[in-house]
Amino acid sequence: MLAYIVWDANPVLFSIDAFTLFGFQFPQFEIRWYGLLFAAGFLIGMQIMTRIFRKEGKPQEDLDALLIYMVISTVLGARIGHYLFYEPEVLFRNPLEVILPPYRGLASHGATIGILTALWLYSRRKSSRLTGQTFLWTTDRIVIVVALAGACIRLGNLMNHEIVGLPTTLPWGFIFKYNNEYPVGVPRHPAQLYESLSMLALFFVLLAIWNRRREHTPRGLLLGIFLIWCFGLRFLYEYLKENQVAFENTLPLNMGQILSIPAVLVGVYFVWRSRRTPIPTSEQTTA
Repeated sequence: MLAYIVWDANPVLFSIDAFTLFGFQFPQFEIRWYGLLFAAGFLIGMQIMTRIFRKEGKPQEDLDALLIYMVISTVLGARIGHYLFYEPEVLFRNPLEVILPPYRGLASHGATIGILTALWLYSRRKSSRLTGQTFLWTTDRIVIVVALAGACIRLGNLMNHEIVGLPTTLPWGFIFKYNNEYPVGVPRHPAQLYESLSMLALFFVLLAIWNRRREHTPRGLLLGIFLIWCFGLRFLYEYLKENQVAFENTLPLNMGQILSIPAVLVGVYFVWRSRRTPIPTSEQTTA
């Protein structure tokens, strides 16, 4: 008899029934592991960014603005990216659905584009320019915490029994009890766990590189490593995952793989550039 793991973790952490208070009727609501882990990624990430800003002499008051840029760009970018890449007909039919609560439909490639765009805007602020928070300085630090947030989000996908892998006979195959999209009782690759552990390892690698060199880290190096590691492995992991939408079944590569290729190439460029471009003197003196 083949060994496997029955994954029966409840996606809902706890729920509160509908109730009336002071004449107002409040509907039932629930707290899900996914939402909790999503928020935890931001909260822990901000604590790490606080330490980075303090170590490199950047103004702590800029962190509030940075958090706003990150939250909006992550959610909006992931939301728009999902509909643009996976369900474009919904985006063009009802664009307002993008701003509805994201119970489903978040794309990491869209989030990446959104974050990079937001950080470019953040770097254009007067305070950012005066304190050496250039686009590459900021992205090199942000990708450290984005890697950790990515690990949390993929763990949230695991708790949600979603984005499951293909069937497997390996002893660590997971039977996802609360997934109703595919045949019940079939052991599958825990692809979410693979990605979560990979992102956690990336977090420690990036943090170690920064901790050793800090303000002397070549500009764009951490961003490049992040893009190569994250999306290079994403390309490979897609071979172990079920396609997310039906049209991918007709493609030689699925959408996740297609979008990962340019991301890896951009990462290679930034690593190459970082080895050949000295840190500007103005940035070293303001850091």
